Amino acid sequence: MKTLQAGDKAPSFTLPDHNGNLVSLDNIKSSKVLVYFYPKAMTPGCTVQAQNLRDSKTELEAKNVVILGISPDPVKRLPKFIEKENLNFTLLSDEDHAVAEKFGVWGQKKFMGKEYDGIHRISFLINENGEIEKVFDKFKTKEHHQVVLDYLS
Repeated sequence: MKTLQAGDKAPSFTLPDHNGNLVSLDNIKSSKVLVYFYPKAMTPGCTVQAQNLRDSKTELEAKNVVILGISPDPVKRLPKFIEKENLNFTLLSDEDHAVAEKFGVWGQKKFMGKEYDGIHRISFLINENGEIEKVFDKFKTKEHHQVVLDYLS
């Protein structure tokens, strides 16, 4: 797994959102974009991370940042997560994990003695020029939003 780094060009992608509409990174030009990869909707860590981003959305918008959450969940699972947690940002489905692979966040993981391939919880702040400005890869899920806000301040 070779994760993209600050200074790298962010890969172009187009993925279906929670409503099945296609969202393209290339169409978001006037804002920074926080692309955050998470393993699975409606699991404890992913829920806390999403709730805190939801609660920080106004502060992030004030800093000209759009939030895009990406997971390998199927499109049909995402509306349930949004509704249950009252999320106010876009979730994208990367079922074949092609985008996760482009960013270098798909790879071997270990959990409870088992090894498997999955998404590593890493976020990328992409600037208006389409370059990765900052990689957030060392944080606790409940502190992710604050780590991002601290960087932007």
